[in-house]
Amino acid sequence: MSVFLDDLPPLSAAGFAAIEDQVAALLHTSADVIVTQGEALLPLEAAIRGAAHPGSTALNIITGPYGQTFGNWLRSCGAEVVDLAVPFHSAVSAWQVADALAANPAIDFVSLVHAEAATGNTNPVAEIAAVVREHGALLMLDAVASVAAEPLLTDAWGVDLCVIGGQKAMGGPAGVSAVSVSGRAWERIAANPAAPRRSYLSLLDWKERWTDAGRAVLPHAPAQLEMLALGACLDRIAADGLPAVIARHRAASAATRAGVRALGTLTPYVTEDAHAAPVATTLRTAPGVHAGELAAALDPSLPVQPGGGALAAEMLRVNHYGRAASPDTVRACLTALAAATGADAEPALAAADAAWAATVEG
Repeated sequence: MSVFLDDLPPLSAAGFAAIEDQVAALLHTSADVIVTQGEALLPLEAAIRGAAHPGSTALNIITGPYGQTFGNWLRSCGAEVVDLAVPFHSAVSAWQVADALAANPAIDFVSLVHAEAATGNTNPVAEIAAVVREHGALLMLDAVASVAAEPLLTDAWGVDLCVIGGQKAMGGPAGVSAVSVSGRAWERIAANPAAPRRSYLSLLDWKERWTDAGRAVLPHAPAQLEMLALGACLDRIAADGLPAVIARHRAASAATRAGVRALGTLTPYVTEDAHAAPVATTLRTAPGVHAGELAAALDPSLPVQPGGGALAAEMLRVNHYGRAASPDTVRACLTALAAATGADAEPALAAADAAWAATVEG
């Protein structure tokens, strides 16, 4: 039987607030959480434009393409930007961040991506957040590709602005996202004369019209289907247990990397296992093998795609998030990659199975 949108009861303010509370629990935060009606770039840009302004100095950590985007936004806000870039096949370290802060005492804002799905790396947020807090700066974290795939302890780590989206490890929609805002972050945004107001990018508008008003009346019509989908995936994570969901993503990453190494025709793009993101494994093709052409030869239903931009010729990305973080999906991807590169699939499958079991049991 068909179900039309107008058959659904309207999402109430109480229902909207309940989903915000579920997000707060997922992020391990008691800070305000604002669910935004758009893809995660919306709250990411809103957080930067709320906190950055002429006269401020930002440390922008670049471990992939999103870090480059943040730097562009920060500069357009008039902030002085110090870029800390590391090779995309690695992670940034806390000591590198500490050195950058020591060399630039004026830094009062730090932007960091937890996991870069585009490049397959992940950064040690707990250690980095500690040195940022010691310096006295605010920390904005893009956790879109890490939430539900690896630990995310927003309050314990001291993350001031934490942005998530539902479309990766949460297994939910791309059209709705969220940001948690600490008390320190609210103070900074409120004191910023350049912070957006009367704008879709205004966090202050949401705070005044929704959060501070008791979350009794929604400021505008919610994105009904996306909000229901977000609530459903939050319910599923709660039912499965967050530790089990995280373990499943870690196992998918470990199994994919072990299987690829056993294939011998591709190599992990992120060289160190400790730097590898649980949501996606990026692979370097052999010299002379174009990643886009290799991806095009695979079953399009598999979660394998070429890298973006300058990496399109040499990088493949195997996505294993949400429902794709499963042994069957990992095995299907490895089998297809073996056939496409002329490798024997059996050693790869055996290595993947062993790695999955070891990771889950560990």
